[in-house]
Amino acid sequence: MMKKTLVALAVLGASGLAAAQSSVTLYGIADAGIGRIRSVDPVTGQKLGKTQFMGGNYMVNNSPSRIGLKGTEDIGGGNVVGFTFEHGLTLDDGSNIEFDGSPFGPSTRRFWDRDANVFVAGGWGALKAGRQVTATHIAEFAYDLTGLANYSVMRNTYQATGVGAWADAAIAYVTPSMGGLQAAVAFVSKNNTGLNDNIWDLGVWYNNGGLGVGASVNKGYDNGKTNYQLGAKYGFGNFTVAASYHNTTSDGGLLYPIPGAEAVRRGFGLGAQAKMGAFTVTLDLTRDTRNEWLGKKYTNALLEGKYSLSKRTFFYGDVLRLDGNTHWGLGIQHQF
Repeated sequence: MMKKTLVALAVLGASGLAAAQSSVTLYGIADAGIGRIRSVDPVTGQKLGKTQFMGGNYMVNNSPSRIGLKGTEDIGGGNVVGFTFEHGLTLDDGSNIEFDGSPFGPSTRRFWDRDANVFVAGGWGALKAGRQVTATHIAEFAYDLTGLANYSVMRNTYQATGVGAWADAAIAYVTPSMGGLQAAVAFVSKNNTGLNDNIWDLGVWYNNGGLGVGASVNKGYDNGKTNYQLGAKYGFGNFTVAASYHNTTSDGGLLYPIPGAEAVRRGFGLGAQAKMGAFTVTLDLTRDTRNEWLGKKYTNALLEGKYSLSKRTFFYGDVLRLDGNTHWGLGIQHQF
């Protein structure tokens, strides 16, 4: 089951959108387990990390726990107006905590930190305004073998191609689906971000049969440099293979800040997945061809196992080797 938040723009942009006269839906994900995240104290160089409970919002959980509301109103002519509000929380203690990619665990965030937007949609596509999932992130979802899990090796290595998963104060247009092909373009004014440049984000993705392809370009973050990525996956029988290429230019990335620098991390990904009844196993790799963030090229790897109890509930286990540290997690996820 694909993550509802991530594919919201794509669904809304599809032609032939059907809606009730007026409807509101409550949905969410509950994810929890145990795990260990290794990190290094930047002052002493000491390795940190102990086995602990993890309520969805850690790097080794499959997905952040969250609860959301989405609604639509039919305004005639095949068009709807709607909204999405989504709140990240942790099953550790119920706090409004959201996974932000940090190896040190979750951080307290704004209440509606995942989604807070309004949209108009129809057969012509969708126009959406407010905090929302980025076009780059949707394009990456088309080929990532883990569905962009918290522990996705591609996501953690290249930091969602420098743009992140969500954008504040964004205005986006999404095309209708044309035989599985869709595109989105988003704009964020520099007056809203305090940066020197406006932000542009363009994503294109294709899903049809066993083939998934995604590509994106974004510009404006971190001194206005251009980031891009391209990836594809192909499924045949019980097997799926994937490959991707990434170029991220930033101030060192989310995990490794380099103040004032314009650092590049560039490389490729390769992966394979096998399904055996209710069990799925995934091996995914990334390899740097250039890494100015750390001054050293890394080969990172993810091994993931999932066992489905139903269409909405599964057990999972993961081992993530990331930039010299090894992390692991075991958990269960339920979607509603």
